[in-house]
Amino acid sequence: MMHTISASTPLVFFALFCLTTLSGCLSPVTLTRAVIAYDDAITESQSKQLLANIARAQHHQPIHFTGVSNIAATFDFRFTAGATPALTGDASRTILPVIGGSVAENPTISIAPIEGDEFTQRLLTPFQESKLTLLLRQGVDIDLLLRLMGKELRLKQRDGAVAYRNNPSDQVGYEMFRRVVLHLSAIQDHNSLYVEPMSIERSWTIPADSITAEGFKALEQDYQVAYNGKDKTFTLRKQVEGGALITNYDPNLLSREERARLQKENEQGLPHDVTFDIRPGYFGGEWPLDGHFRLRSFNAMLNFLALSLDEEPEYHVDKDGRTPDVGENPVKTMDVVVSSSLPSGLDLAMKSHGHYYAVNTIGSQARWNREAFKLLSQLFQMTVTEVPRAGVPSITIAK
Repeated sequence: MMHTISASTPLVFFALFCLTTLSGCLSPVTLTRAVIAYDDAITESQSKQLLANIARAQHHQPIHFTGVSNIAATFDFRFTAGATPALTGDASRTILPVIGGSVAENPTISIAPIEGDEFTQRLLTPFQESKLTLLLRQGVDIDLLLRLMGKELRLKQRDGAVAYRNNPSDQVGYEMFRRVVLHLSAIQDHNSLYVEPMSIERSWTIPADSITAEGFKALEQDYQVAYNGKDKTFTLRKQVEGGALITNYDPNLLSREERARLQKENEQGLPHDVTFDIRPGYFGGEWPLDGHFRLRSFNAMLNFLALSLDEEPEYHVDKDGRTPDVGENPVKTMDVVVSSSLPSGLDLAMKSHGHYYAVNTIGSQARWNREAFKLLSQLFQMTVTEVPRAGVPSITIAK
């Protein structure tokens, strides 16, 4: 007995083959979309939390952040394919494909509030100078960075240091702070600003008979060892990297004694002090400056931005007459729009306390404001030690 096969049968098998192959591509495509969607959601959540906490600080309410500590998403991909005779027509000649597929997603998202020691370390502790210098090496504008991170300026005088607060309510302090920051910005715009760690050579002298052969081999790995036969001692030398120094000259051109002096002065400061030394004879040296900036905590940054909305607004400050031309000198460190209705044309808005809060991304200062908000977000990320993946209190949301 002979069986005839419809001419459409090869097309059916070809379609089944293509769909089967396509099912193998379905899972990575879906996974990629899911990862991007989660990333966008977390980024938007963090941005809105920043705006919401500026609103809370404006109304003198406690700030609060919640971090996503873990996302575990399970995807179930199913694909079925087959063939069946047609219900009408010549059943022996016509074969129809039967194709089915489904994708099931079961994400588990754990979020944990920032509180306790983590709250203290991340939000209340002033930033260390190493984080500011790291950002400067990434090309961040020093005027934007210091206006946001700087709590006060301390200039050395003959009779001691004089403090100038970065606070609009302190007119003398605020204007001096702004002028010094503008001066450093002009030097940076000229590519003449150095932000380098102080590297000095330190030496130690120890008796030769106090070192065993094994100890001598260990010392040679970390130190330059020189033997003095006259007094039978070893001299150990090692390059030690200290804190960073902001200058308008190359610190490596200084003598060993001068670098040691600067390093000693630097070590006497606090971990959240940033030392600067602007000298005559170099670009920007028409206004010599010697002192340090004291950095804020992240909580203090939010309070500064919040108070500038109403109670302590920032105002324009002209550069010092000895300062070269500067590219930008915005009135506000970050211009936040507060509106009773949803503002149009802005990147992101968050409703809090009956008003909408958004970063002003329209006008001549749009780039500056975007950079300021991006920097604020980066600084929040830099406060992270490690978001806990276990423990309480935490909230787990199963979708």
